Amino acid sequence: MWEMGGAIKLVYTHENIAIASNIQSILEAAGIETVLKNEYSGAGRGELGVFDTWPEVWVCSDTMYEKARRIVDSITELPEGAEWRCQRCGEENGAAFCVCWYCQSAKPD
Repeated sequence: MWEMGGAIKLVYTHENIAIASNIQSILEAAGIETVLKNEYSGAGRGELGVFDTWPEVWVCSDTMYEKARRIVDSITELPEGAEWRCQRCGEENGAAFCVCWYCQSAKPD
């Protein structure tokens, strides 16, 4: 139930509706009521600014905003660590990769 007199707050936006919907589902599973906006606004690109048409996840409760923000931040954080060079092919890989994107060799320990 929406809080009476409370303002809904934007907690996440992304160009891909599937990703925004996934974030919404995760928040809803955590007991946070949300609204998905701009779900069908992609057709307005060209007439509207590109970023104005991106799907947005809004939290319906001022009191749940901080909890939602923490959840979104934990999901969208970039992994820590340095890039690594594949010992097999010499390709540079980002910290998030557990295998070389080029030759699929395992990341060294």
